[in-house]
Amino acid sequence: MKKTFSFIAAIFLLTFPVFSQSHKFVSTKGKEIITPDGKPILIKGTNVGNWLVPEGYMFKFSKNHSSPRYIDQFLTQLIGPGETKIFWKKFLDNYITQEDIKYMKSLGMNTVRIPFHYKLLANEEYMGVTTEEEGFKLLDKIIGWCREEKLWVILDMHCAPGGQTGDNIDDSWGYPWLFESEEHQKKTVEVWHKIAKRYKNEEIVMGYDLLNEPIATYFDSAKFNPLLEPLYKRIVSSIREVDKNHLVFLGGAQWNTNFNVFGAPFDSKLVYTFHLYWCDTTQSVIQKFINFREKYNVPIFIGETGENTNEWIKSFRELLERNNIGWTFWPYKKMNNKKGILEFDQPEFYDTLIVISAEMTSSFEAVRKNRPADISKIKKALNDFLTNSKLINCHPNKGYIEALGLKGL
Repeated sequence: MKKTFSFIAAIFLLTFPVFSQSHKFVSTKGKEIITPDGKPILIKGTNVGNWLVPEGYMFKFSKNHSSPRYIDQFLTQLIGPGETKIFWKKFLDNYITQEDIKYMKSLGMNTVRIPFHYKLLANEEYMGVTTEEEGFKLLDKIIGWCREEKLWVILDMHCAPGGQTGDNIDDSWGYPWLFESEEHQKKTVEVWHKIAKRYKNEEIVMGYDLLNEPIATYFDSAKFNPLLEPLYKRIVSSIREVDKNHLVFLGGAQWNTNFNVFGAPFDSKLVYTFHLYWCDTTQSVIQKFINFREKYNVPIFIGETGENTNEWIKSFRELLERNNIGWTFWPYKKMNNKKGILEFDQPEFYDTLIVISAEMTSSFEAVRKNRPADISKIKKALNDFLTNSKLINCHPNKGYIEALGLKGL
């Protein structure tokens, strides 16, 4: 009897820490995302777009310079490689700070989605960062700020090796090479494995959004769509080798709008995420996602929406909430644009940058022809962009904030 009791006690002691640890993390229960104390949570948050994945339209550059790689090339052509590296260092330090995270929390948000480029975590040069440890320190920093403010974190691989979308948003070469390259798929799995290993015990991290907006509508869906879920399964299998705690967010095909690519859930902590922009704000628009939720008894979430009028934002947000769908609206801040939470002023001389961006191409002749002999005004415009985008110099868009049902000012 004594031996039996000792055996049972030993099993209890071995099991209890695992049980205890698993309940420190956000999890799922049927159609609900639940907090560590077992209460349902409706995600309300924003995306820190343009920070770790610069987008040309956020800089008001032409389509010639729409992705991180082309923006970097454009700046290098104008101010040189050394000055460009300095610009990116200041940009990473200024654009999103601890004060921004505090501000989000003060508005009543509970979540922030963080788009990132795989290159930050793969020892590939990107935005002046050259080692994966430098990249991880950027994530460590913002995750630490979110931990202090009790703001959940969703890590979003916006740019995967080879490109999962085939457009500027994934910094690809205009084609979703990820699905045709074993090398790229292996690297994607490896990066997610590293992320999961590093943050497996980080309780403020809600989960991992594996691939942002995979497979654009320009490409053969019959060819690519069947490849998406198998890759998700491969990534999740690798994550679960080191991390059984965190949620995994799976985005549908065709800009996160097509859930027909999914079969029955293959993991107990999956959340299915869709994106919608510039749509009607009627029940019919989101019903197919709700039908999926009902069929498989799983949570759904909208990772991106927004960039519209205050009236549309209010109407769509209320539609989502009536249907128990959490949200992270896009974007958090933007230059001279009221379709976001914050805006900041366009600097003096910045119009010159915009004009040059439309005329400058990758040809050496175009660079020689369009690069000003005196770049002092260009440098000032870029430096002022860094200054103006700091939270202290941003202007809250009160109507937009109120449309989100947040505290306002």
